[in-house]
Amino acid sequence: MEYWNGRIDEEEGENGLRWHQKVQTYDGSQAVALIGFACDAGVARNKGRTGAAQGPDALRQSLSGLPVFGSVPADAGNIVCHGDDLENARQRYTQSLLHMMVHGTFPIGIGGGHEIAYASGRALYQAYPQKTVGIINIDPHLDLRIDSRPGSGTPFRELADDCAQSGRPFHYLCLGVSKFANTQSLFNRADKLNVRMIYDTELLTQPWETTARRIDDFCAQADVIYLTIDSDCIAGNPAVSAPAALGLPLHLIETAVRQIFSSQKVRIADVAEYNPRYDRDAQGARMVSRLIATITEEVGKTFS
Repeated sequence: MEYWNGRIDEEEGENGLRWHQKVQTYDGSQAVALIGFACDAGVARNKGRTGAAQGPDALRQSLSGLPVFGSVPADAGNIVCHGDDLENARQRYTQSLLHMMVHGTFPIGIGGGHEIAYASGRALYQAYPQKTVGIINIDPHLDLRIDSRPGSGTPFRELADDCAQSGRPFHYLCLGVSKFANTQSLFNRADKLNVRMIYDTELLTQPWETTARRIDDFCAQADVIYLTIDSDCIAGNPAVSAPAALGLPLHLIETAVRQIFSSQKVRIADVAEYNPRYDRDAQGARMVSRLIATITEEVGKTFS
């Protein structure tokens, strides 16, 4: 809780409160909770810029100053990856998410590298063994890489492998895919796995009604949904492992988030890859904090 501090406007009373004045330590009773995945191992294995392990605590400091509108998520602390022990950290993170969902809590993960996605996806598959799970990733990268060891570029291929082994369908939609940020082998694998894609150029040029219809069509095929956002999808965000050459404007990402939540099927969400080491004037922190606040607001609408 040491990171939850900031400005206090005593003269403004109850309507002048900020997140740091309302946040509580998670005790299993709250409806929504943040949980950090303080991990750089996957990014390092993927040969990216490390520093995302400091992301969760830096984002807490940024979130502290947000004004309170409605409820504020509780804080469930961090799962910390020590050194290169990624596999153990992911397992502990999955178990923490399962514990939260069993207690009726909606988890909002804050990374950490995008290796968080494998742990989050596994948690949802395990929490709903008889349900059809849909994965929506807002990201220039497909993250379907084959590698000798898991990392930030492999999570959705790993989840696809798990589904194949267990006989479950693999439903994956990637929004904002960049043609120039994925190799041909990744696109070939996406085709083989029947991955749905909406390219960044499509999102930027087609009418929103077209995008909304494609999102709704995907959501209709799933019983429960996992939403994950790689913060390198945000246009102009410097504070990431692999900055996007094009990216998406923040308002468009927020619109997509609201459209996805309108399905009322989202049961877990996270934002990955925020790297404070490369932030400038806390620009990236503000962008990601706004996304987390948007997700929190949408969770409140869905489960109110």
